[in-house]
Amino acid sequence: MSRLFIAIGAAVIRMITYLGELVVLAGETFASIVLQKIRWRLFMNQIVEIGLRSQLVVVITGAFTGAVFAAQTFFQFNKLGMGSAVGAVVSVSIMRELGPVLTALMVTGRVGASMSAEIGTMKVTEQIDALRALAVHPTDYLVVPRVLAMMISMPLLVAECIGVGIAAGYFVSVGLLEVNGPYYVANMVRWTGMRDIIMGLSKAACFALLIVFISCHKGLTSREGAVGVGQATTEAVVNASLAVLIFNFFLTMMLNIIFPAGYQ
Repeated sequence: MSRLFIAIGAAVIRMITYLGELVVLAGETFASIVLQKIRWRLFMNQIVEIGLRSQLVVVITGAFTGAVFAAQTFFQFNKLGMGSAVGAVVSVSIMRELGPVLTALMVTGRVGASMSAEIGTMKVTEQIDALRALAVHPTDYLVVPRVLAMMISMPLLVAECIGVGIAAGYFVSVGLLEVNGPYYVANMVRWTGMRDIIMGLSKAACFALLIVFISCHKGLTSREGAVGVGQATTEAVVNASLAVLIFNFFLTMMLNIIFPAGYQ
């Protein structure tokens, strides 16, 4: 019995230590953004890597998610004679939940793994120690450009996913399933408001911070050797994905309190 309590206590201590290290990294990063010079060249390189090169996977994810969600919603709503209500359900669901969450998961798999592997490789090959020897703080050089690029790119990627998903849902519903187009658009406009847009983009910003800090932290703390880099990359993707799913629930509850149903 004592071994069980020891194991549970050790796991809790490791979790608290891990969260503390993330908070310290975030504090150092935001302090560097305010107090230190921004490395704009590195920032622009990360904008290309995170934003531009993630567009294809985000567009495909949004298009087929909107299409299949519209089709499934129509198949159920049509039984009740509510086919024209598909537009409202699709737009609200993609804006609030599907767009931000799926985009975050795809960006985690593509960009988060890349960040962790790149920084982890620099760690095990002692390039980070070389930066310190040259009086360059690793947080300023490695983390800050990625954080700024992720904060700008993620909301734009989520907005792109939402727009493509809504358009794909419209074409499937009106073009293939023969839903009345004007009623589809009218219901979508009627039940979709600024509240839904704010909720989607707010989640995008929060998910961006989770992904970039978890990925960079795993890279900076990776152990020696190729095995350590691979393990750090895997843990970064898993931890960031779980963090997105867990925080999504709490963000949903909090944002619905901040922006009640009557908010315009």
